[in-house]
Amino acid sequence: MKAPRDVGMSAERLETIDRVIQRGIAAGGYPGAAVVVGRRGAAVWEKGYGHLGWTASSPSVLADRSIYDLASLTKVVGTTTAAMVLYDEGKLDLDETVTHFLPEFTGGEKDRVTIRQLLMHRGGLPAGRELWRHAHTPEDAKRLIFDVPLEYRPGTGQVYSDLGADLLGMVVETIAGEGLDRFLQRRVFGPLGMKDTQFRPADSLVYRIAPTEVSPPRGYPLRGEVHDENAYVLGGVAGHAGLFGTASDLAVFAQMMLNGGIYDSVRIVSDSAVRLFTARASGTRALGWEVADGQHGAGNFLGERAYGHTGFTGTSIWIDPDRQMFVILLTNRVHAARARRPSKVIADVRADLADAAALAVTDENLAVAEMPSSFRADLAVGWNRPLRTKRASRAKTVRVGPGPSAAKSPANRTVAKAAVPKASKGPPKGAAKPSAPTTAAKVARIRK
Repeated sequence: MKAPRDVGMSAERLETIDRVIQRGIAAGGYPGAAVVVGRRGAAVWEKGYGHLGWTASSPSVLADRSIYDLASLTKVVGTTTAAMVLYDEGKLDLDETVTHFLPEFTGGEKDRVTIRQLLMHRGGLPAGRELWRHAHTPEDAKRLIFDVPLEYRPGTGQVYSDLGADLLGMVVETIAGEGLDRFLQRRVFGPLGMKDTQFRPADSLVYRIAPTEVSPPRGYPLRGEVHDENAYVLGGVAGHAGLFGTASDLAVFAQMMLNGGIYDSVRIVSDSAVRLFTARASGTRALGWEVADGQHGAGNFLGERAYGHTGFTGTSIWIDPDRQMFVILLTNRVHAARARRPSKVIADVRADLADAAALAVTDENLAVAEMPSSFRADLAVGWNRPLRTKRASRAKTVRVGPGPSAAKSPANRTVAKAAVPKASKGPPKGAAKPSAPTTAAKVARIRK
């Protein structure tokens, strides 16, 4: 860990993170969260908030110890990185067809789908299919993926697809001659010292793992078993989901990416591969990654070259090369959320976290002079109260007949532009008291 001032960040502005994360907990969006923000080769903000579960006896969250189901972060931290390794070795041509590696994936225009199109979600595949309703074994599930019909001609559209990531994971396994989990452990997680990042975590780790679904189709509460039903029927190892890990482990991974593919003198991928796979390729997509565009938790202040991803369980990672900064958030918002709209809670908290980190940068060419007077989490629009339509508002006015002052009440003002609220000269006050910083032995110093 380094002091914020040592890496060109404002400690006072970073304290906004405490209030944002705590508001999400208080609103019932998630029982706890792990956050790591790093800049210029060091972690500057690493904290756990709340608990793994909703009970008071549940373990407190620790950023370097608490393990979360990473959900779709598997696509980038796992599957895309594996593809980068094979690309560097000349074993994976991005413009080669999927059928070249997986002959079972054939018929119609499937023979035209390329690896690059899978990475860009332009392969013609549907978003998903309920494999778990029809498959009883991983082999059954794979056959269903091979047989799924395309929804559009490859390269002519863009649909975010779990099935495309699954196919890419199978391509990696075919080339590597081993399972995706073993390949990643041998070539990525092991060399980086990411000892808590893995598929199918051991039973001995369950006490450190955040629970997810309480009443899933499997019929029992989930803890330490992948939340995604399709990943489960695929054996717990899939290209689209299945990884578990800690925020501190992801900090190491993020720093490796910022370093151009190297960490602590260990080269994972080439700097040219990092540039290629993280550059905008089509719309808001890079190769595997998503580029920051004010959506999906990226906030409004990250740089044009920033890239990241989110996960359904309440996870996200954003990496900003221009600021030499990364922002990591892990929650289990799918665990018996008490908020009326937990998906809205996590969306706002993700964006606020990215904004708070970016606004804390004090470099002259990157600094923002004024902090917002309020963040999305302060307004909590649509978190628990019903959203009012104009028709409903007019109807209520007729029935109740409020006076003229009602229209001027803060509760009745339009808040659609909460993403960039009215600015003030100082950072917001009243941040909730956070839990003590974790020791983070592994990420105490994120080395270049």
